[in-house]
Amino acid sequence: MGGLTDRYAEHERAKRALSAAYAALPEGAPVKLAKKTSNLFRFSGSRERAPGLNVDAFDQVLSVDVASRTADVQGMVTYEKLVDATLASGLMPLVVPQLKTITLGGAVAGLGIESSSFRSGLPHESVREMEVLTGDGRIVVARPDNEHAGLYHAFPNSYGTLGYALRLTIELEPVKPYVKLRHLRFDNAEDCWAAMGRICADGAQDGERVDFIDGTVFSPSEMYVTLASFVDEAAKVSDYTGMSVYYQSLRARSVDHLTVRDYLWRWDTDWFWCSRAFGVQNPVVRRLWPRSLRRSDVYRRIVAFDRRHQLTARLDAALKRPKQEAVIQDVEVPVAEGPKFMDFFHRQIGIEPVWLCPLRLRSDRPWPLYPLHPGELYVNVGFWSTVDLRPGQPDGHHNRLIEDAVTTANGHKSLYSTVHYTEEEFWRRYNGEAYKAIKREYDQGGRLPGLYDKCVRIV
Repeated sequence: MGGLTDRYAEHERAKRALSAAYAALPEGAPVKLAKKTSNLFRFSGSRERAPGLNVDAFDQVLSVDVASRTADVQGMVTYEKLVDATLASGLMPLVVPQLKTITLGGAVAGLGIESSSFRSGLPHESVREMEVLTGDGRIVVARPDNEHAGLYHAFPNSYGTLGYALRLTIELEPVKPYVKLRHLRFDNAEDCWAAMGRICADGAQDGERVDFIDGTVFSPSEMYVTLASFVDEAAKVSDYTGMSVYYQSLRARSVDHLTVRDYLWRWDTDWFWCSRAFGVQNPVVRRLWPRSLRRSDVYRRIVAFDRRHQLTARLDAALKRPKQEAVIQDVEVPVAEGPKFMDFFHRQIGIEPVWLCPLRLRSDRPWPLYPLHPGELYVNVGFWSTVDLRPGQPDGHHNRLIEDAVTTANGHKSLYSTVHYTEEEFWRRYNGEAYKAIKREYDQGGRLPGLYDKCVRIV
């Protein structure tokens, strides 16, 4: 009991220190967090080196309540630390984003998704309350039914432009020791997307309950839907943190078993498939690359260094290679529109593999800044690579094609990477009127950047 009391006392001291640091910032000075990790793909060398508010003291799990199946968590705690704490009690967050260093506050403010999202929605939907440092310097507790309900509902997809989550109370669910995986192969998008829709509606396949579902597209004629279910026993479990690579196993076996922890982090070791860009999937390189450094945050730091110093761009120019456009996006399209969107994507973009992840809002009301329709099944399409630019094509050409296709499909686009919408179009897509009303209420002086400025202008 003493340790629990001490953690909350430390949290209160950290709040007072952060409030004082915030108040001490010169008027007009830009405000940002000094975070050790980031999973955003908007790179700006000067902004990343600029000093920010130190939030190191807000990276702890304060408590896990087994009886109520809740956790009280500081906003900068990583999901890796959170999962370790909850699994020790036989529980897990309802949605665990796929990369270990995503923070809980980041997943709520910037949205997150994973293979339980078809039944549990998005991470912010399991938040019961959150303590927020607002743009005007107040620390308020926002709940769906109190005087700060407007902030509570507008916080998802606000990307730190309304305030920073310092503490959150979230719901948890029980787990079993192992997860059984079934990989179903399809040779066309129509059958693949129809199967996802049917299985998500039923919550089962061939009489077996489905707890998780996602998919991987290798080509227009080779794709897999992976169904995963909690199980009590497994005769043999696989390990994809060593020499074996998880996504390659989809082609090699139809049934697999993992521990719960390894299932939750199955994508992190190789950053889905993106580790191949660093040679880490080459057996010789893999043996030499320390296991402890086979993780998404290491690869992301390498990419950030390369972008900051333009190393790859300079090499391409010296070797007279085509200019490259980074196409790193996650978009959501209604399940019925999926085959048409994928046909466009294969013809015009050509990145492979592609990740698929069905989601449906858990709640019966929309969230104003990311207006998905309650009850409708969407599928997240994730793709992270580069595309050659032909002569005359400007940087952003392919990203803009994708934005137009997502609009045509009545879908939505996550804002963690580059955005090319005009300001008018941006606010139409992300409910500018609702955002501006909450911004006036909690950041009248504009100490925090606006959402368009942060996501599009990158200021």
